[in-house]
Amino acid sequence: MSGYNDIADMENYKEKKLPSELDSMLIDLRTIMGNTMDLNIMEFDKNGVNCAMVTIEAMVSTSSMAELVFRPIMEFTPSKQDTAESIFEFLTKKSLLANERKLVSSYGDIVRLLFSGFAVLLIDTVACAAAFGIQGYETKSITEPVSERNLLGSQEGFAEVVRTNISLVRRRMKTPSLRFEMIQIGKETATDVCIVYLANKAAAESVDRVRKKLKSIKLDTVISSGYLQPFLEEDPGRNLFSAVTTTERPDKLCVKLNEGKIGILIDGTPFALVCPSLFLDNFRTIDDYCNKTYFAFLIRWIRYLAFFLAVAFPGLYVAICNFHPEILTLELMLNLTASEQATPYPLFFEMIMIMLLLELMREAAVRLPSAIGGAISIVGGLVIGDAAVKSGIISTPLLIIVGLTATASFAIPSLSQQTSILRLVYIIAGGAAGFLGLGICTIMVIANICSTDDLNVSYTAPASPFVRKSLPDLLGRKTFRRMEQEKSTINSYRQ
Repeated sequence: MSGYNDIADMENYKEKKLPSELDSMLIDLRTIMGNTMDLNIMEFDKNGVNCAMVTIEAMVSTSSMAELVFRPIMEFTPSKQDTAESIFEFLTKKSLLANERKLVSSYGDIVRLLFSGFAVLLIDTVACAAAFGIQGYETKSITEPVSERNLLGSQEGFAEVVRTNISLVRRRMKTPSLRFEMIQIGKETATDVCIVYLANKAAAESVDRVRKKLKSIKLDTVISSGYLQPFLEEDPGRNLFSAVTTTERPDKLCVKLNEGKIGILIDGTPFALVCPSLFLDNFRTIDDYCNKTYFAFLIRWIRYLAFFLAVAFPGLYVAICNFHPEILTLELMLNLTASEQATPYPLFFEMIMIMLLLELMREAAVRLPSAIGGAISIVGGLVIGDAAVKSGIISTPLLIIVGLTATASFAIPSLSQQTSILRLVYIIAGGAAGFLGLGICTIMVIANICSTDDLNVSYTAPASPFVRKSLPDLLGRKTFRRMEQEKSTINSYRQ
């Protein structure tokens, strides 16, 4: 009898080969899993040969297992001359028990497949196991995207199950060039992570680099896309913006794949990672390609304006009021001065205080249930804002500035983290040195954006380096006739 006497021995089970005795296999499996209560072992006799079916409770479909596995096994009547090896060969090579079948010979493979919803068949005197994919665990159905809404595009979003997400992508791209590569990351979770790309569009060098980065990750647990994103970025600690973005829309991921980018699907999270990404991608939506080109041009520049307002407008207001009031008209300057004189605190302190209050209400709205989150944020903003103005804590123009800034930030949700931090930085710069501080801050931000790249693709392309044929994408969007003629990919931006 083999077995594991301590935890140190148990950690070496992954490469250990299966013995030929069924009793030893079952003892080892119970020991490896600590005799956990959700381990189901069903032993039975077939023509004098001892067999066992091993599953994890609530991970397999009982109806599918009864129909696809149990019934064919019980209806099979081997002859007296048949040995255990011949029975195993018939069940694995000469019969159709399940659509997904795998032969494994190590405990590591058995444990991984059991926890992925497979049923494992063990036969005495056979040092090999047959695994049948009959997953039946509960999953969330495909729902509408929450953070990337649109008017004219698809209303389907990714689900938590990676194989469901693979089918959503495959259904939209019926080409043999679409490739999926599955790897497991995480010592304890063994999370399924799928690399998806178009072989005729994505650069082979980029795919290799992404594959090596993912395989080099030594985390114990991988629960969501945020666990992997820092390992895919070139310098996550230095760059404020990320060249690896997320999306919960299958149609958007298909568009990115057609551009030569690489997608990463993670089991357990309804978001896909996309790399390399461009700064321009934050201002593009699926609706842009469903509208007229002139309207897409207008909306694109509204988003650019929204980014400026969300980042720099509060700091610009503080700088003008404290250092450069001469650029205002006399009437406006007098009104602002009267409003600020009625408040007990300096303008700089007021702006910092109300911006932190804005972030507090937004965080509360996100964490609350969706049914009441929006109502609470609106009521809280109205009540607190109105009370603060009437009590003289903040001025009325300041409330208008904050409302406009908050609205602008909602137009570019993919940059919400960056706009929140940069907004405070611009307020501090404007309050400390006026336009000079804003100018220095802007230069530093632009330098940081320009220094961001991933997979040898500049984050600021096609503006820098400038690509003339991509100018329509920078200003608005290309027409479909032009897209049909050019068929350009992100490889044209590679340095």
